[in-house]
Amino acid sequence: MKLATLRTADGTRAVRLDGDVLVDLGRADLGELFAETGWRDRAAAATGACYPVEGADFAPVVPNPSKVICVGHNYTNHIKEMGRELPSHPTLFPKYAETLLGAGDDIVKPAETEAFDWEVELAVVIGARVRRADEQRAAEAIAGFTVMNDVSLRDWQFRTVEWTQGKIWEATTPVGPYVVTPDEVGGVRPALEVRTLVDGQVMQRDDTGTLLFDPVHLVRYISTVITLNPGDIIATGTPAGVGNARDPKVFLLPGQTVVTEIDGLGACVNKVVGA
Repeated sequence: MKLATLRTADGTRAVRLDGDVLVDLGRADLGELFAETGWRDRAAAATGACYPVEGADFAPVVPNPSKVICVGHNYTNHIKEMGRELPSHPTLFPKYAETLLGAGDDIVKPAETEAFDWEVELAVVIGARVRRADEQRAAEAIAGFTVMNDVSLRDWQFRTVEWTQGKIWEATTPVGPYVVTPDEVGGVRPALEVRTLVDGQVMQRDDTGTLLFDPVHLVRYISTVITLNPGDIIATGTPAGVGNARDPKVFLLPGQTVVTEIDGLGACVNKVVGA
């Protein structure tokens, strides 16, 4: 299934893609849906109101996750371009619900940065509460996958050795449009091509099959530290090709369109606008 949270005149709705329509699942958003036991069967069987896909206004797939955990340095090529050694353990940092945008929303470039960068990422969405998961429970806890653009303010990120302040700016991180269940993309360790295009020029291209720490490993690792709740999001890291690693450096400017896409999952298509 391909599931989404849709903005409507009456508020957000959890929906399932069915051809050229989006079927209402009877819940306000995917976070509410995933919190229910048996959500997969309920979502598959729903026959609610339908909305056209054309012109759909997608909210972040989970508008209010209890947490967003991001992973740095998880593609070998990107680690090398940043001049670092391959890590022995995942590098983690947080995001917050206020950071998230819908897949088609404009991204407002903050006036405080001159180093506004792109990062296409495969994101894991959690579909069951889990703590200290073993391999099987970690796999079962994955509701599906979506696309994230972990837009980063590099000048703020590198003010200190800890990155968070460059990663959590309000309304800078598109995520969506769909949560796609693992059965549609080859399982819980999918090998999918990821790409970033800026004004049509390919800036990043890699394959999620080359992740150093795969989705199941990340669910196991993170759930050892803290409980993962339904609707929580894990961003699995970005491949080589970010603007900060280019010579000369290249960053996003108002008027540009940035597309982050993953085969089988869809794309975030966002215009960059000035503050």
